[in-house]
Amino acid sequence: MVELLGIIRIRGWAKAPWYINETLEMLRLRYNFNAMIYPKTSQMLGMLNKVSPYVTWGEVDPDTLKLLIINRLETAKGDKVSDSYVKEVLKIENIDTMVKQLYEGKIYLHKLDQYFKLPIRLHPPKGGFKGSVKRPYKNKGEFGYRGDKINELMRRMM
Repeated sequence: MVELLGIIRIRGWAKAPWYINETLEMLRLRYNFNAMIYPKTSQMLGMLNKVSPYVTWGEVDPDTLKLLIINRLETAKGDKVSDSYVKEVLKIENIDTMVKQLYEGKIYLHKLDQYFKLPIRLHPPKGGFKGSVKRPYKNKGEFGYRGDKINELMRRMM
């Protein structure tokens, strides 16, 4: 079972050093409120620690991932993702099976960019951010690691 990280960019590029912008580009987080799903690896955690003042991340649960795929993920043509599209293109029965395979590490969402529009574009959170985007999450801010609380933020941003 692979742990999946949900990563959301919450700050813009102005006054960011070149190495931060370069790392965010590698993570495919070019704009505010873009999100990506990656497996949890030591390399990924190293990149996240480098860009932590610009992103927030945590472990995504299967229910939130399914909602994210249904509500915000778009096909390459710009349509909503449906069970029939997943069955036709990926040869997977339905979205539930796709989520299961993502967690088993059989497929990776970030490698399916020929079928889907990536990164996933989200809305600003309903009710706004609870803290400042210039302070870490553990100090009543918003950026950095937030564990399973990322699911609550993602649901507010769909």
